[in-house]
Amino acid sequence: MTDIFLYDSFSFVLTRTIRLKGGLEEQKVLEITATEILKGSVISLPTETFYALAADPFDLDAVNRIFQIKRRPDWKPLLLLVESIDQVRMITKNIPSVFFDLAEAFWPGPLTMILPATKKVPSRVTGGTGNVGIRLLDQTFTRQLIRKIQLPIIGTSANLSGYPPCSKADDVLAQLNGKIELLIDNGNTKASAPSTVIDLTSPSIRLLREGAISKEYLKKYLS
Repeated sequence: MTDIFLYDSFSFVLTRTIRLKGGLEEQKVLEITATEILKGSVISLPTETFYALAADPFDLDAVNRIFQIKRRPDWKPLLLLVESIDQVRMITKNIPSVFFDLAEAFWPGPLTMILPATKKVPSRVTGGTGNVGIRLLDQTFTRQLIRKIQLPIIGTSANLSGYPPCSKADDVLAQLNGKIELLIDNGNTKASAPSTVIDLTSPSIRLLREGAISKEYLKKYLS
């Protein structure tokens, strides 16, 4: 466990870094991470693609900090990570049947699906669109965290807007420069592409970003 002091014009923050394969038991790391999320901290976690910037999506102070930290335009929505279909039902409505086919085929995994959001999801998270991107990721620790706190979490990429996503913990620190309270270091994510993004908010399924899951694999659903 390493404490790193970093400073810039935005903040002076003690960023606590915990290595998952370090001296602490994973259950203890989960408890620390859950506490940070629930008290309103912004943290960074591993996913199967790149490191994510995470927070409680229902804590508007934490949500606003993510926009400030990333220098993200207000109109851009934030992705939510879930650990079950039940959590999807908590935060979305008018779910088309094809969603369940896609979830069975590609979840857990790097597929983000956009659905209409319920009123529970803050407009700040949806960027005012009324829709929300969701993903059930294939990364054990982060899924266990979501299960432990029984809430979806924000899972936007842990990088400044316009900068490359981070596959190493050191890259997260270099870009975010001490603006986060906690970083969970799980080594190199070995990712070559971000998640694939599809829009299910209209009758015609739209591929918005081809990523880790290729268009070829999605062809029968897109047609």
